[in-house]
Amino acid sequence: MSVASSSISVIIAAFADERWPSTLAAIASARAQSMPPLEVIVCIDHNPHLLECARGFASEMPDVTVVDNTNARGVSGARNCGAAHAHGSVLVFLDDDAEAAPDWLAMLQRGYTDSEVLGVGGRIEPMWVANRPDWFPEEFLWVVGCSYRGLPSQPAPTRNLIGANMSFRRDVFEAVGGFREDIGRVGSYPPVGCEDTALCIRACELWPGGKFLYEPRARVRHRVPDDRGKWEYFLRRCYAEGSSKAHLAHLFGLTTSLALERTFVSRTVPTGLLRATADTVLRGQIAGVARGTAMLLGLLSAGAGFAVTMATHRPLAATPLTTTLATR
Repeated sequence: MSVASSSISVIIAAFADERWPSTLAAIASARAQSMPPLEVIVCIDHNPHLLECARGFASEMPDVTVVDNTNARGVSGARNCGAAHAHGSVLVFLDDDAEAAPDWLAMLQRGYTDSEVLGVGGRIEPMWVANRPDWFPEEFLWVVGCSYRGLPSQPAPTRNLIGANMSFRRDVFEAVGGFREDIGRVGSYPPVGCEDTALCIRACELWPGGKFLYEPRARVRHRVPDDRGKWEYFLRRCYAEGSSKAHLAHLFGLTTSLALERTFVSRTVPTGLLRATADTVLRGQIAGVARGTAMLLGLLSAGAGFAVTMATHRPLAATPLTTTLATR
């Protein structure tokens, strides 16, 4: 069943004063769609000053609603709170440091013509504040929350959507219970992420015939600050990703939790290493050596995070935290 723009709610979670200019750009891009949404909901995550600024900004915009996150602190709680105030039959999530292309919603909407589609996500292109470091491999752009080399170039089913650019049918989102609020990169180290992956896996358990769709034509640009182009951040984030996957393995088992990761390790990374070698040997690009090194160190770091967490950390609860999703 297809959906109309009058049934789409865009939800943006925001938390930091210093990201307010980026949040304004995200809101503007959501409002400037060729297929305008029913509403844009901005949920402020436990920041009274930012809440006041946002409410003042939106006071004369009937299509923008600003709400205070009354759930647990973090991106999961803020997204759930925003969803609870939404009225659309499709809930679309955009990061507060991302800007959507003008046809973003129109491209996401196309995926819902298939009744088996539970949710649709799109391509996330990096918008580096400075230039991307020569050593940073495109195969590891997931480190900065973006679509990486190796993803399909055409619409295709996928295990999970990526947080900065994803949408769900409302009934699916509510049946799952929203995002787990005990994960979402807040309150611990290494931070436990993959809340978007957990939601998608759980949804497919409830709807065995359902699927999630990756639509690369639904594009957003995601701002990447300077500090995320440094080796320290790269390795730390790879470790945290491995740790998060271990938590997913405790919840859903190794087969489901590592399905995409096995493909990444067996196909994407070897192809990337061959490309880096060719850049070095055939084209004389010394940065190829650095990119190859980054891929190997990234894999080792992620593997270490996974192994340590599997061996030492107590598993998360098998069910998500209780969340109110029906306040509208």
